[in-house]
Amino acid sequence: MAERKDLIQDITTVENCDLLEAVSDLKNEGYRLGQICATTLADGIEVLYSLEKDCVLKNVKVLVDDKKPQLQSITSIYWPAFIYENEMHDLFGITFKNLALDYGGHFFKIAKETPWNPNAVKAAPPSSEAAEASDSEEQKGGEN
Repeated sequence: MAERKDLIQDITTVENCDLLEAVSDLKNEGYRLGQICATTLADGIEVLYSLEKDCVLKNVKVLVDDKKPQLQSITSIYWPAFIYENEMHDLFGITFKNLALDYGGHFFKIAKETPWNPNAVKAAPPSSEAAEASDSEEQKGGEN
């Protein structure tokens, strides 16, 4: 009886700094992006990238700090990843460096900031002086 390829699930754990190389290698082997998901653990946030080729699923797992979560975006390799990465930003507070299409925390309309990661350090709101300067610049632009 032949081995069922659809039952093969390879999970490789990589460091944050090795994520792009691991995903790029799989892309070069012909794997397509299936999904990206995240879950909160006791010691951080686990992000799982699932890629598929010929009914074989390969997973790349990264653990990020839940207090200041940050990853390199894979949108330079798989452009549609911007959907997953913006979702994880809104729900877990994960910041993605070099994200091709960044909704800046407004991908979803949610009642509570980073609801699935209560440990995320929130960005400080702009000071009133900075907000006033920004409003003033916008008004000047509208007069032209």
